[in-house]
Amino acid sequence: MTRMRAYARLLLLVAVASSACGPTVDLTKGLQVEVLNTGWFDAGIVNGQSKLVPSVTIRLKNVSDQKLVTLQLNALFRQANAQEEWGAAFMTAAGSDGLAAGASVGPLTLRSQNGYTGSDQTRLEMLQNSHFVDANVQLFAKYGPTQWAKIGEYAITRQLLER
Repeated sequence: MTRMRAYARLLLLVAVASSACGPTVDLTKGLQVEVLNTGWFDAGIVNGQSKLVPSVTIRLKNVSDQKLVTLQLNALFRQANAQEEWGAAFMTAAGSDGLAAGASVGPLTLRSQNGYTGSDQTRLEMLQNSHFVDANVQLFAKYGPTQWAKIGEYAITRQLLER
């Protein structure tokens, strides 16, 4: 008898869990990315040297018909023409309340922890240096238990950002 009750509870749990999950949203189509700006953020003085790091600021809009619960973003920064990751940034864009269908969130700023340093040049001169290598950022998103999806790739503009 207890085995039947355990089996019935398991079936009830599976039924409740599967009914709570709506259709999966393809974030490459269900999430609209608006890039507000890209550039090189003045990260201040680090170890006596000026530091610039690549940065992207975006706004996201849920264009699907589902709520996106625990929407997370991951930004991978790479130097131009390089395959290896140079830096990364991670953030939660919408927590447990989620991002409702049709709703937007932002501005959201993601910055690499790595960048360029220089001691004998101004920040603007650093950007104009002949050895300066441009960068790009790949943006990935996921919500709930879904897998990461690439939602965009953007060049980092060679401009100085102060905020």
